[in-house]
Amino acid sequence: MKIVIVGCGKVGLTLAQKLSEEDHDLVLIDSSLPRLRAIPDELDAIRLHGNGSSINTLMEADIQHTDILIAVTSTDELNLLCCLIAKKASSCHTIARVRTPNYVREANFIKEKLGISMIINPEFSAAMEIARLLSFPSAIRIDTFAKDRVELLKFRLRPEFRLHNITVSQFAQRTNFDILICGVERDGTVVIPGGDFMLQENDILSILASPQSASSFFLNIGLNTHPVRNAMIVGGGKIAYYLASRLLTTGINVRIIEQNEERCAELCELLPNATILCGDGTDRQLLIEEGLAEAESFVTLTGMDEENIFLSLFAQSHSHAKLVTKVNRIDFNDIISNLDIGSVIYPKDLAANYIIRYVRAMYNSLDSNVETLYKILGNRAEALEFAIHEQSAVTDVPLSELPLKSNLLIGCINRHGKAIIPRGQDCIQVGDTVIVVTTQKGLRDISDILAKPKRKQ
Repeated sequence: MKIVIVGCGKVGLTLAQKLSEEDHDLVLIDSSLPRLRAIPDELDAIRLHGNGSSINTLMEADIQHTDILIAVTSTDELNLLCCLIAKKASSCHTIARVRTPNYVREANFIKEKLGISMIINPEFSAAMEIARLLSFPSAIRIDTFAKDRVELLKFRLRPEFRLHNITVSQFAQRTNFDILICGVERDGTVVIPGGDFMLQENDILSILASPQSASSFFLNIGLNTHPVRNAMIVGGGKIAYYLASRLLTTGINVRIIEQNEERCAELCELLPNATILCGDGTDRQLLIEEGLAEAESFVTLTGMDEENIFLSLFAQSHSHAKLVTKVNRIDFNDIISNLDIGSVIYPKDLAANYIIRYVRAMYNSLDSNVETLYKILGNRAEALEFAIHEQSAVTDVPLSELPLKSNLLIGCINRHGKAIIPRGQDCIQVGDTVIVVTTQKGLRDISDILAKPKRKQ
């Protein structure tokens, strides 16, 4: 597809890199020449210097033949204007990044009246992701499929679980729960394991299971499955506001530490039921005096990645809190993943992944499309949910007889609302949705899971 991206900041560049990997034709527009020049040479895209809300610039970008325009500049109004003009000049789909809380509350009205296909708010998305993690604090990450009937959860294998130094097959026998290990992260490497793969202490496991099976499994190995009752948040920006608003509605006590006095006054008005503390969140003594040792969750949302990481490391050694760490730069995620700082949230990456899912949904065929897509295992693998609408080469054949591509796992079959962790004798049927985990790039149809037959010599 032909895609125009207006705004080449962190979100725009992350999005362009992901879309480029999927062989879309890209045009990148930015009013800043230095920003355009900073785009890596290996990124296959046309660079266009100009104002994305100018009809002349959009015509130069060939807006008439564009499938999707994505506006992710730093200004909400400019993003909305870009989408409005693009819609007037063509029949393309439009996506706008909108971050202002007032606009977010009016998102449905804006989409309907301006004809915008999708509104994305990285801060709101990050807050909702954090809220989900605090509702199930044992997991490092939670993704959902099949209308929340199936969960993909990530957690670290601790020595007290007594599940290390056994194979994946032995893990399934010993735990006796209907769950499937679909990914292992170890020392910066990612593996989609077979049955003979040996698990080791401190591996990060990704498992597929129903919420009930996941909860039973975590309880069995001694992990907490109850939502946190209180949250200490360092940093009072937009994410903190959205997160606190959600947590307060579920009865969770919230304390926010913010250094800027003016912002503290705003938060006191916006969040009358939260405790707002005006102080330096990096002050060790302040954190201890304000109850870090008793906190059930500790969320670092300052504007500096280094501060967030060091604060989480400090909290890890001074409390038993569920840790959530916000990181903006994704360049060093392989290093960060090896630190014991709980769940790491990348707002820019989250926003890009939401948009990628929308693009995939547009691009895929109607016969067998991708319902849901997540980048997992440090963005080095994908978990995709395919809807099976008709008979094909993969239906009504035992999974053990399907010639699957390498580094690919059929993780779950959702049939009439029931999640099935498949075994070799199970078959995919019309009407199912199927979750596939793979390091293979660009799967767009369920038939893409099959290896191509080898040519006879």
